Amino acid sequence: MSNEPTVKRWTAKRKAAVVMDIFKGKTTVAEVAREHDLTVSGVEGWIEEAQRNMENGFRARPKDIREQYESELRETKEALGEAHLQIYALKKFKRLLDEDENS
Repeated sequence: MSNEPTVKRWTAKRKAAVVMDIFKGKTTVAEVAREHDLTVSGVEGWIEEAQRNMENGFRARPKDIREQYESELRETKEALGEAHLQIYALKKFKRLLDEDENS
């Protein structure tokens, strides 16, 4: 185990430092997860977020962070709406089938 104290709050700066160490090959996702009692998927999520934000930094005109999150929120709401409609349609279809079987 590491002699480092347990991190109670993962600030953006701390996450960035860990992700940079992984990118540079100084450590691995599994090692970070084990040393800090984190899940591998959680650390991988940090890496995915860093990669998304890194891409934005390379653009000629980077999107405003607020605009980026609003865009993601719109897409998520649209997907949720579609899923809701599908569930509604499936429930209605099931009720119709049940009525038909009972006739």
